[in-house]
Amino acid sequence: MDRRQFVKNSTLAFCALPILQTIGSNRGDAMPDWLQTLVKQADKSIGSLLTYQVKDTQSPDFGGLRDGFDLLNPHSTSALIQYGASGLFAPTSKYYRSKELLAAMDHAALYLIKTQHSDGTIDLLSTNFHSTPDTGFLVKRLAMAYTLIEQSGTEGTGKMLANLKTFLLRGGDALSVGGIHTPNHRWVVSAALTKLNELWPNPKYVARAEQWLAEHIDIDRDGQFNEKSTFIYSSLTDRLLITIGKGLKKPELFDAVRKNLDMTMYYVHPNGEIVTDASGRQDKAIVGTLENYYYPYRYFAIKDGNAQYAAMCRLIEQTASLKTTGFVDYFLTDPSLWVELPAEKPVPVNYVKTFPNSGLVRIRRDRRDCTLIANNPVWFTFMKGNAVLQGLRFASSFFGKGQFQSEKISENGNEWVLTQKLDGPYFQPYPKESIAPDGDWEKMPRNFRQQSEVQILETKIIIRETSDGMEIEVITNGTERVPAALELIFRPGGTLKGVSKIENTKDSWLLKEATGSYELGGDTIHFGPGLALHKNVALRGALPAMEAPTVFLTGFTPFKHIIRFS
Repeated sequence: MDRRQFVKNSTLAFCALPILQTIGSNRGDAMPDWLQTLVKQADKSIGSLLTYQVKDTQSPDFGGLRDGFDLLNPHSTSALIQYGASGLFAPTSKYYRSKELLAAMDHAALYLIKTQHSDGTIDLLSTNFHSTPDTGFLVKRLAMAYTLIEQSGTEGTGKMLANLKTFLLRGGDALSVGGIHTPNHRWVVSAALTKLNELWPNPKYVARAEQWLAEHIDIDRDGQFNEKSTFIYSSLTDRLLITIGKGLKKPELFDAVRKNLDMTMYYVHPNGEIVTDASGRQDKAIVGTLENYYYPYRYFAIKDGNAQYAAMCRLIEQTASLKTTGFVDYFLTDPSLWVELPAEKPVPVNYVKTFPNSGLVRIRRDRRDCTLIANNPVWFTFMKGNAVLQGLRFASSFFGKGQFQSEKISENGNEWVLTQKLDGPYFQPYPKESIAPDGDWEKMPRNFRQQSEVQILETKIIIRETSDGMEIEVITNGTERVPAALELIFRPGGTLKGVSKIENTKDSWLLKEATGSYELGGDTIHFGPGLALHKNVALRGALPAMEAPTVFLTGFTPFKHIIRFS
C-alpha cells in the first residue's frame, strides 16, 4: 500500500470520532431507550467488577481484578476499563464522569502494564501464555474504551489515557508480529490492529492485517465459518469483519458477514435459541440465545435497509435483550446505530433447509422444529415451543463400539437416511515365521493376523416428516441378539408422563408400550410407541448417560421400530 492510499484509509478510519464529538453533551438525550437500558445494565457490571479489584495500595496486585476462581488476570482487569468507559461516557450512567471510577480504571491500566510481557503479550491463564490472539481480544475492546474515555469529558483523563495508551501500543507491537491458533484469531488480530490504526496510524498495523486478510475469509457455501461455532465464534467473526471492513475501507468483507447472517436465520429455534449442534468448538450443543448477533444484524439492518435483519433484531430484543449489554461499547461508539430500525419483514419460520458443509438439516414448522446432524452421536433434536428433546441417540453392545453416528445425511425423496456399518472380527494365530521370540503381544499386531468369524451390524435410521411432527424408523441387519437401546434425552425441568422409572438410576425411564409425554412451560411433546425388552441402558461401548431426564426404548437386533414425535 502506497502512502497516499494509507493516508486515505487512515482518514476514513477516523470518521467515527467526529460523530461522537458532534453529539457532545446532548448525547444522553440522543440515546434511544434501548441503549439507555443497556447503559444502566452495564452500571451493574461496573459495580460488580469493582468488588473484585485489589484496593490495597501496598499489595503487588494493586489495581488488578480477580475472577470467580480468585485468579488475578488481565481479562477481568480489562473488563473494568471496558465497562467503565461506557459509564464515564454515557450521561444516563450513575458513573458518568466519575473521578472515583476513573481512578480505579487507571489503577487497572497500570496493573495491565505490569502483567504485560516484554513482547507486548498477555496470558489467558486457563490455557494460553504469551498469547498474541488473547492480547488482540483485549486490545480491540480497550481501543474502543480509549475513544469513549477521551470523548467523555471526564476531568483528569490524561494520566489514565497515557497509561492505557502504553498498554495498547505495546500490544500493537505484539500483534504486528505474533502468531495465532485458530481461524478466528486472524480476524481478532486484524480487528485489533485496525482499531489501533484508527487511533495512532501506523503502516505496520495495516501491513500485518493485510497479511492475514490475504488468506481469504473462511466462509463456506452454506454461509458458515470454518469453526461452525454458531454461539461464540461465528458471531464474533461477523463483528470483527465489520470492524476491519469499516476501518480499512474494505466493504468486500461485508459479503461474508451478510452470508453468515442469512444462514443464521435458519438456525433459530422457536423459543429464540440458536442451533449449536454442529459446532466444532466449545459451544457444541450448549443452550444459547442470539445476543451475540445483535450488533451485526442491527448494523446491516440499518446500513442495507434489510427488513429481515430488522426482524431478527426485534427477536433478539424479545428473547435476549439484556444479554446484549456486553456489546454496549459497540453501540456507544457508533451513533449511526441509534436510529430506528427499518420496517420489518418476517423471518423464515416454515422451511426445510439443508446445510451440506455443516452436515445439518433444519426443519421448522412455526412453533416446532427439528435438527438432523451428521458425524455426531446425537443425530436428532426436536423442539416444540418450550418443550425440548435435546437429543436422540442409538447404541448397541456390539463389540464395545456400537454407538451410532452417521458420516452423512442422505436425502431420499421425503426421507432422510443415516447409516452405519460396523464389523467385529476375531483373529487367527500369528503367522509362524513372524512370531515374536519373546512372546511380546505388542510385537504381533492384529493387522497381520487373519480375521475369522467376522460379525457385521448395519444400522439404518430413516427420518420422515408427518403432519404434526416427525417419525423415526430404526432398522438393523446382521448379527442377531445384540442388546440395543434408543435414548431420548429431554431438557431438565419438565415433567414426564407415561414412562416407568428404571431402578437404581437418577433420572432414567423406560417407555414400555404406548405413548409418553414431556411437558415444560405449557408445551408438550408426545412420543411413542414404546419398546422395553430389557433394562440394560448402560451398554458397553455406549456413551454415558447425560445429566438429564432420559427415556429409553430397548430391544435386540434385528432391531426394527418406529417412534413418532408430535
